[in-house]
Amino acid sequence: MKTYHTDQIRNIALLGNSGSGKTTLGETMLFVGGTIERRGTIDGRNTVSDYRPIEHENGNSIFSTVLYTEFKNKKINIIDTPGLDDFSGGVISSLFVADTAVLTINVQNGVEVGTEIHFRHADKANKPLILAVNGLDHEKSNFEKSLEMMKDRFGSNVIIVQYPFNEGLGFNSIIDVLKMKMLQYNKEGGTATVTDIPESQKAKAEELHSALVEKAAESDESLMEIFFSNDTLTEEEIRKGIAKGIISRGMFPVFCISAKNNIGIDNLMEFIVNEAPSIADMPAIKNSNGNEIKPDTSGPASVYVFKSSIEEHIGEINFFRVYSGKITENMDVVNSNNGTKERLSQIFVCAGKNRTKVPELYPGDIGAFVKLKNTRVGHTLNAPGNDWKYEGIKFPEPKYRTAIKAQAESDDEKLGEALNKMHLEDPTIKIEYSKELKQIIVHGQGEYHLNIMKWHLDNIYKIPSNFFPPKIPYRETITKSAQADYRHKKQSGGAGQFGEVHLIVEPYTEGSPELSLVKFGSKEIKLSVRAKEEIELEWGGKLIYVNCIVGGSIDARFMPAILKGIMEKMEVGPLTGSYARDLRVYVYDGKMHPVDSNEISFRLAGRNAFSMAFKNAAPKILEPIYDVEIMVPADRMGDVISDLQGRRGMVLGMSSEKGFEVIKAKVPLAEMNKYSTALSSITGGRAMYTMKFSEYTQVPGEVQEAVIKAYQEEEEEE
Repeated sequence: MKTYHTDQIRNIALLGNSGSGKTTLGETMLFVGGTIERRGTIDGRNTVSDYRPIEHENGNSIFSTVLYTEFKNKKINIIDTPGLDDFSGGVISSLFVADTAVLTINVQNGVEVGTEIHFRHADKANKPLILAVNGLDHEKSNFEKSLEMMKDRFGSNVIIVQYPFNEGLGFNSIIDVLKMKMLQYNKEGGTATVTDIPESQKAKAEELHSALVEKAAESDESLMEIFFSNDTLTEEEIRKGIAKGIISRGMFPVFCISAKNNIGIDNLMEFIVNEAPSIADMPAIKNSNGNEIKPDTSGPASVYVFKSSIEEHIGEINFFRVYSGKITENMDVVNSNNGTKERLSQIFVCAGKNRTKVPELYPGDIGAFVKLKNTRVGHTLNAPGNDWKYEGIKFPEPKYRTAIKAQAESDDEKLGEALNKMHLEDPTIKIEYSKELKQIIVHGQGEYHLNIMKWHLDNIYKIPSNFFPPKIPYRETITKSAQADYRHKKQSGGAGQFGEVHLIVEPYTEGSPELSLVKFGSKEIKLSVRAKEEIELEWGGKLIYVNCIVGGSIDARFMPAILKGIMEKMEVGPLTGSYARDLRVYVYDGKMHPVDSNEISFRLAGRNAFSMAFKNAAPKILEPIYDVEIMVPADRMGDVISDLQGRRGMVLGMSSEKGFEVIKAKVPLAEMNKYSTALSSITGGRAMYTMKFSEYTQVPGEVQEAVIKAYQEEEEEE
């Protein structure tokens, strides 16, 4: 295929609710542009986009798919995105490299849950938006209702460019209020016949044309002046205003299509290549130093990898966008994220699984590399001597977690390898090998998200596996000071073991004063600090280890062994086996034996003395608390709050945002299991939420008892 320059390239992301027709639209655009000779269908399982077995089985998009087509001497890169929120990672990464979003709306249903969610993603990414109302040939088509919903949910920037003349069965005509013409299609769709607007529609078309002209004028001061002077704009001026209005998101133009019957697609594509922005029209991306990177062909070569795919017989494919310079075959580049060198032996443009080799790509274009060794999603590849990096894609935090285990122990290693591969392909899947919980924890965006992952394990990787409820990473601490002595003595023929440790434990908070004199019953202990060690614990919190030994009762060389014993017990807390934290330990006395004392003796003595003191120091379990933010329709807010309260959640505040109520709360992780499924049930799928770790706090007494009892029962079973 020919090489396209920056101003000839358009990048669009197809968004929309599942079932709105994104994949069919992408298929038809490829057909109109001549990339494919025959259109596939979802039912026929032969579309270019949804080509993976799991997508055939489920009947919807699971992954984002990169496509391309050519139209009127321009290249359109198309990314077909999944409609379900569980796969939002594909939407977010696609929007990162797209210059325009095309939001498809099923005219039967209007603005659906997924429509709203995808609109928010586009809004957050600050991307221009085109609204494509699809399915106007359906007997239950209701354009006016859909339009009303769009204006209600998306605001006054929704502006009609087209409306249907004869929607429903037999739909074949569109009124275009930009061109002020009627577009008529035959049974096969394809290219429109342009005719005059029927007399019955002229008044409506004129009114909508005037609204479009006024909206276009608002986007540019010079156009506004012309509009005030002439009370109208030429078609060329209107198009100029629309192009500016789209970039500023001051205008969301509405188009009419039937992707299934290839009606209106040619005009939508014409609008994309003429009015939608290229990379040169959009605000320049900034590198990690805050410098703008211009799409200059003569500049240093720089590409960003936004997607990876594991393909059978090929391995990993890295999809990238060119931001600067020219990318050529056999080019040597440097990965700025890890410093490794890569050779770009082959460059491809992709339409689904079909790859076409190309010699070079210019700024703004999207392509793919194969067989790179050290390049992953989020990495930047540069010409040697250039160290640019980009802030990159910000994937959402996980919202769902489960423990996973291979059914056969012999598959444990294979399971780990497969999970790592799936993380490469979908960065919103996060894998945690928890030493603390003795589980492999998989994090994702929802229950369906992880069920799809398990399908791949079972069917593609052939590793049968099971999900289990994940354990909660509790923490243990104390609420008062306590003292304990422990003597370790062992004699077995030859050399014996002897070590005696006297210590005090107390709760530690930042800035809390050290003990100097403490009483336990009738026993008064004076503490003289000789040395102190502050240890930042891997699992959070601190241990302050204080040496108060006077008179040489314990040799200094044994102090590290005592600390080691204490740390061993902190890693397996006395109450639940969870990590202990936020403690200060004073070792103030003990005894040695001239022959039998050694490191292991004091390690064991220190561990046991610490355990005894910990249990006497009013120990408490801490649980992880998460900040949860929920966007919910106003009519479901009461139900959501009631559910949060039933989960021991604390509502911190409420606010309104773009037609939704925003609830902010703190909720224990233990109560968030399968919350995505529950929230969907409560709100009819109309809510979305995020969650992020906040802090550890004490569990209520009754919860602590239940947790300890469950741990004891588990230990007995083992």
